Amino acid sequence: MTLDQALVFAVLAVALVLFVWGRWRYDIVALGALLALIVPGIIDADQAFLGFGHPAVITVAAVLVVSRGLERSGFVEKVAGWMDGLGPRPILHLVALTALVAVSSAFMNNVGALALFMPVAIRAARDHDRPASLFLMPLAFGSLLGGLTTLIGTPPNIIIATFRAEQMGEAFGMFDFTPVGAGVAVAGLLLIALGGWRLLPERKGEARPDELFELVDYLSEVRIPEGSRWIGRPLHEIVPALDVDVNVIGIIRAEQEIPLPFHREPLRVDDVLVVEIEPDDLDKLVAGPDVEAAGTRELRDLFLSSEDDVQVMEAVVRPDGRLAGRTAEELQLRARHGVNLLGVARQGRRVRGRLREIRLRPGDVLLLQGTPDAVLGSLAALGGLPLAERGVQIGRRRRLALAVGIFVGAIALTVAGLLPVQVALTLAAVAMVASGTLSLQAAYESVQWPIIVLLGAMLPVGEALESTGAASATADLLLRAGAALPPQASLATVLVGTMLLSNVVNNAAAAILMAPIGIAMAVGLDTSTDPFLMAVAVGASCAFLTPIGHQSNTLVMGPGGYRFGDYLYLGVPLTVLVALVSIPLILLAWPL
Repeated sequence: MTLDQALVFAVLAVALVLFVWGRWRYDIVALGALLALIVPGIIDADQAFLGFGHPAVITVAAVLVVSRGLERSGFVEKVAGWMDGLGPRPILHLVALTALVAVSSAFMNNVGALALFMPVAIRAARDHDRPASLFLMPLAFGSLLGGLTTLIGTPPNIIIATFRAEQMGEAFGMFDFTPVGAGVAVAGLLLIALGGWRLLPERKGEARPDELFELVDYLSEVRIPEGSRWIGRPLHEIVPALDVDVNVIGIIRAEQEIPLPFHREPLRVDDVLVVEIEPDDLDKLVAGPDVEAAGTRELRDLFLSSEDDVQVMEAVVRPDGRLAGRTAEELQLRARHGVNLLGVARQGRRVRGRLREIRLRPGDVLLLQGTPDAVLGSLAALGGLPLAERGVQIGRRRRLALAVGIFVGAIALTVAGLLPVQVALTLAAVAMVASGTLSLQAAYESVQWPIIVLLGAMLPVGEALESTGAASATADLLLRAGAALPPQASLATVLVGTMLLSNVVNNAAAAILMAPIGIAMAVGLDTSTDPFLMAVAVGASCAFLTPIGHQSNTLVMGPGGYRFGDYLYLGVPLTVLVALVSIPLILLAWPL
């Protein structure tokens, strides 16, 4: 082993540990790995950042923008409307939803497709008095299975296509993944439909707000007495300075109800504040001279109703949003967005502690209070998913036809060979903005920059794995270990190894790291590289064993109330099935 190879292996080993640990976000880890290989000269500094202009990176960014355009057009919501005609059978709803997510994920971002159908699934669970855990994990897995079927269905497919272009001068086409991907997706959906859903544990997940957060138990009234130091001062100056965790959700002033008081509203004598507060903290608050306990009344209908002006809405923290990893205090939800955070639930249980100091995690369920425009606007800006179906917007029909037309046109240009996929989809993204289907701000916000940074940083690292001979050394080791086995066994090793890796690191990173090894194994066996690249593509997108393997898995963890190990119940049989089905399909479609 050369020194360069040893350094590459060492950097990758540290990066993998950090990916699994999760203390630092994956894009930071990827940049660290890139820099660690630039300093000793393994990666040429002049070439180090060319990965950010790589066709795979451009394609992924364009897919994200086009996907957002399809989301905003109401395409999937239109399809979801057909669910109402399925009758009272919840399992039929489950199967139909999972199939719809899979089909949508073939042509748009996995997480975007899942996010659109999650509210429909939660509504179906409530209507049928079933736990959301029955619906949400199959939906997440359906989004992964659907992504296998086309070039743009998932980033690993785009990455693998570019590896093939570098090796053979021609990338995989739009539907080259379909023979294998569609077969695997159908097999997975059949497993879920024919009884796989029975393996899921019932968890207390997305209950109704009053059940999940027990809000009424924590609502109280306090009055501002004569001589209080709070008189004439706005809430935004008072609340952060208190030693107790209190959330003011309304003011009663001369029998007038003021929900969600403006944060600069000066307080007056005899104002009654409706506060969300723990009993112990309430005792501390009223023990001082500035407030006193007030009489109680029915508070549920005063400030927790769903009127048009102010309402309470549930939302989930998306893995790719600005909410993840930050606190309400850092985000200034009330001051900047006019939204109250009333509660945080994690894995089906309310999180105790000072609300404004709770560091939010992907999958957390939030209870927010505010006007519909304020809540939905803040979620769009910060990366949250409202767990309620959104109403139809004016002009939706026109945008629907235009968005679908633009998307179909881009696919047609790619399939006909008139434009490379990265150019066709970038053209589609620009057309959606130019036509008003998607605003420029929404287009920029739709790009998941951590994914873009991860790809741009890891692609040179993957090339270093190949250029230093580290990939060949790994392949030689695997080939020697299986010297007595047929080439099909080596193909299975690549597929299973990639599947296991993708359950602990980002699927794009798994594809980048395993593709050079797969190519080296094909060279060592003197066979075609195509089946090995396909094995990496399938393995990288089939992370069914953990909630951290894919953003879709993370997104449903909180609303479904799942525990870490719950993914194994359905994930293990699905993983085994994928391995058993995909190998014969790969060998049939892409012979060795």
